[in-house]
Amino acid sequence: MAQILGGITTSHIPAVGNAIANKAFEDPYWKPFFDGYPPIHKWLAANKPDVVINIYNDHGLGFFLDKMPTFAIGAAHEYRNEDEGWGIPKLDPFPGDAKISWHIIEEMVAAEFDITSCQELAVDHGFVVPMQLFWPGAPHNADMPRAIPISANTVQHPIPTLKRALDFGKALRKAILSYPADIKVVVLGTGGLSHQLDGERAGFINKEFDRMCMDKIV
Repeated sequence: MAQILGGITTSHIPAVGNAIANKAFEDPYWKPFFDGYPPIHKWLAANKPDVVINIYNDHGLGFFLDKMPTFAIGAAHEYRNEDEGWGIPKLDPFPGDAKISWHIIEEMVAAEFDITSCQELAVDHGFVVPMQLFWPGAPHNADMPRAIPISANTVQHPIPTLKRALDFGKALRKAILSYPADIKVVVLGTGGLSHQLDGERAGFINKEFDRMCMDKIV
């Protein structure tokens, strides 16, 4: 049976992708950020997951405001990134695992979640940046597991309620653990907390709220 090794969370802002592309790891601005990742690299290297479930939100590359699914799951053999206008370099494809994807999709639908299944899906910085942070050099890191992207709508209202998102996570756990093969899975939760990309509160970060959220996650 499948085993869930654990869950990891991280920011996925596109500026990180540019910092990685420019090898700015020792830059005084970026060094404190990148210095937090080696312990996770060590843990991943020791545990060697076979599959990574990467939960993110699409930013208009795979979907847009005219068609924004609440929950979408990739069911492709590979996933390609594209430049979203931030100048992020185009990378080679990230290998997927369509067989496991379809198992998860079928189990989620059986749990009464209406899933958009994507046999083709362009992935943006929300997916790519975490993969590069946790597996440096991705997609050319030999230890990088096969990836399954899951996009949750946080862009176009109405968005799923917190209860619905929690129930989704519980159902996803059951779906993963019901997979019959002996595989090891790690789950990524990616994105920001108290940030707004536009409007009068753009750039404002509520540190107290963010720390409360992270404490609750832990």
